Amino acid sequence: MSTAEETAGGEMPPWAEVTPDAARRLLVAAVEAFAERGYHATTTRDIAGRAGMSPAALYIHYKTKEELLHRISRIGHEKAVEILRTAAQGEGSATERLADAVSSFVRWHAGGRTTARVVQYELDSLGPAARAEIIALRRQVDAEVRGIIEDGVASGEFDVLDVQGTTLAVLSLCIDVARWFNVNGPRTPDEVGALNADLVLRMVGARK
Repeated sequence: MSTAEETAGGEMPPWAEVTPDAARRLLVAAVEAFAERGYHATTTRDIAGRAGMSPAALYIHYKTKEELLHRISRIGHEKAVEILRTAAQGEGSATERLADAVSSFVRWHAGGRTTARVVQYELDSLGPAARAEIIALRRQVDAEVRGIIEDGVASGEFDVLDVQGTTLAVLSLCIDVARWFNVNGPRTPDEVGALNADLVLRMVGARK
């Protein structure tokens, strides 16, 4: 996972402020290993080696491999909530706020696709307590998007019969970008964000 990849969408990596440096290096190494090999096939030795550290050094900062995944997932989901909440609380109509939410969320998943794949697709690798915490953050993500759609329905901007089902479809469209986006492909994160925002506005029957 290169720095260029993580800033492709104009965003800094979500753990740019993690300290000390060794703890941050281990998080980055863990993301690379989990994305490449999967959580269960990755060992703490793999992670330490990628970070240029000894296996013993890893345990100074993280007690277990699961603690690493938990912190990656928590930081990533907190960033997701921040992105969507900023859009939801912004000025403008529901149509404008939904377009902003989708384009921003898509850019994050495309620009940081390696990170996003781990954040979004390794939930089942967490233990019950850690998984419950992440599920609570996912509910906040859902609530921010659902709130915008509900506003649009109430104002007459959107024609949506099933708000919850539509919310799930919108989020799925955004999240799946992390699975297929290719930095060498024909579109940039910004372009994919704009395309998906337009698709979502059509999905909710936005009256432009």
